[in-house]
Amino acid sequence: MDASQIGVWEHNLDTNEILWDQQMHRLYGTGRKERKVASSVWMATIHPDDRERAMAEFDAAIAAKGPYDSQFRIVHPNGDVRHIHSKAHFFEGPGGVPSFIGAEWDVTADVRLNRELADQRTVAEARAVALERSKARVEQAADHDYLTGLPNRRHFDRKMAELRDEPDAETLALLHIDLDRFKQINDKAGHAAGDAMLQCAAGRLRELISKRDFVARIGGDEFVVVLVNFGDLDALRAIAETILSRLRDGIPFSGDVLQTGVSMGVAWNLSGDAGNLLAESDLALYQAKKLGRNRAEFFTLKLQSDLQGERQLAEELKVALARGEIVPFYQIQVDARTRRIFGLEALARWQHPVHGLLAPGAFLKVAGEYGLTADIDAAILDRALLDRAEWQGRGVVSPRIAVNISANRLGDPQLISGLLKLNIPRHAIVFELIETIFLDDSDDVVLSNIEQIKRMGIDVEIDDFGSGHASLIGLVKLRPKRLKIDRQLVFDITVSDEQRRLVASIVEIAKALNVEVIAEGVETEEHARLLARIGCDGLQGYALGYPSPAEEISALLRDRQTPDAVRLTRQ
Repeated sequence: MDASQIGVWEHNLDTNEILWDQQMHRLYGTGRKERKVASSVWMATIHPDDRERAMAEFDAAIAAKGPYDSQFRIVHPNGDVRHIHSKAHFFEGPGGVPSFIGAEWDVTADVRLNRELADQRTVAEARAVALERSKARVEQAADHDYLTGLPNRRHFDRKMAELRDEPDAETLALLHIDLDRFKQINDKAGHAAGDAMLQCAAGRLRELISKRDFVARIGGDEFVVVLVNFGDLDALRAIAETILSRLRDGIPFSGDVLQTGVSMGVAWNLSGDAGNLLAESDLALYQAKKLGRNRAEFFTLKLQSDLQGERQLAEELKVALARGEIVPFYQIQVDARTRRIFGLEALARWQHPVHGLLAPGAFLKVAGEYGLTADIDAAILDRALLDRAEWQGRGVVSPRIAVNISANRLGDPQLISGLLKLNIPRHAIVFELIETIFLDDSDDVVLSNIEQIKRMGIDVEIDDFGSGHASLIGLVKLRPKRLKIDRQLVFDITVSDEQRRLVASIVEIAKALNVEVIAEGVETEEHARLLARIGCDGLQGYALGYPSPAEEISALLRDRQTPDAVRLTRQ
């Protein structure tokens, strides 16, 4: 009975004598030990709101000479409120003395759990009602930029794919536009000024294009205009100059006029083939910036020759992978409420023998274009497992480590057999899908690999959700353990009510699907507080910790772990 923490009592109805065992005294917090207890002790301890009902139920059991079953609250001397379940049977003792013998136990945890479940059901029902509205908002956000209302990168990619199969497209041109000095204006005049500039630029571009053309915002201050059947090259130059001139016009804002320059890269194809227009226009845009900005440059064969540099970088990257120069730097992920470290993200860095440590921006784009992303993913996973084992050997408790896995690698039929050879401990590794746009139309190999990955105890996350690379359809189909809200959506929540509502809608949908939410790009403490209030489960960003090498992370984890965790690791 002591082990079960169930108290036993007996009540003589003739003498009104009540006997309690020691567990009853512990349940009621009396601090006493005597067997005999006055009925006033029981009555005084029962919560005032439950007292009348509890006494009535006991009187009813007496009158019926039947079983007694009641649940009520009691108030300990220290004010702590507990929920008690009491059950008893009527019996007649020697000489026919009527009595009850019963047992009581603390059901506070059960009551609170049931209450939480009921609350969750209510919340879930409310979310289900709001889900359709939220779904519509998120679907709109998945294809459109929240600030300007223009199609986003995802929508643009789909449009370009459609144009490749468009027989009526005789000529195509792509104008890649970047607003000069946008960051300086944003920093000096404030985000509201930057937003006004982007919105005005979007409106002017809409005015300048025809119905058959297409304009999209594909980055912070980057726009693209797709011209269909524009005529000849002279007509294209005239259109480009008109757009440049219009975008250079001042923008009224708060009694002032904002001025900006415009850099533009232009690529075209007189055969109507969309081909590599984006890559070619991007090279031309780079040339426009290199030559002083605020100008338009057209793609040429000379620029194309510059691609040789990328090919050289790709060859160096292959050698770097063979030499083990691609290593992980780890960024911590913390609980949004307690700030406890619960995870790490392994981010690729290149320890270049000549140029020193290179960030992903220096090589990941080329890696993707030359099919090396899967090799980098595998190298980072292998090194992360080695680092984890080394930390564990030092007595450092390692949280789960998230590593990227590309869609190409997910489609590899040999993926699972390769992972099994690594003997990955369950719940030690998390896979972040960085190209979930392909999950909308995934083949059977990809879906099968994902299910087997989950069965191996490897959680699956969707990375950069809301950036245009992950759709709601993919989220519902995949049912990941968690999703990470893209930093572009998080950045403006401190200044934009609309952005906060959008992030809250994403959190709403994730919770409805029982998916945890991590917010990336947490740059300030204000970001952290707002995201926790919105309902995010985890946070990641420079405000919490910069990506760091394994040795520094090991020291950080050792400093933050509890003595109990250390003892557990040593055992």
